[in-house]
Amino acid sequence: MVVKSVRGRRRYVAFKVDAELTRETLISKLRALKGDDAPYVVQCAEGWAVIRSTPDDVCNDIDTLRLADESAVPIKTSGTLRTLRDRYEVLKRTKVSARK
Repeated sequence: MVVKSVRGRRRYVAFKVDAELTRETLISKLRALKGDDAPYVVQCAEGWAVIRSTPDDVCNDIDTLRLADESAVPIKTSGTLRTLRDRYEVLKRTKVSARK
């Protein structure tokens, strides 16, 4: 069984955001706007943020993030985090390891 058939495809969107914005602050702002349907924040540091979305919800999630932080500018959408991190060194440098 292919994993994508079970969980669905994902899209990752990289944003330039306010440099003082933290992951926790961004999560709380998104939850205030969308509740439990808020997009998942993969990382947020040094003026960059990455959210995870479904292909159908990408546009809505971009709009939601721009409401949460008016200075947010979407830079690139990708199907993998690796592509974004390879393209933008700051995302590779500031990534948070979920597994130990």
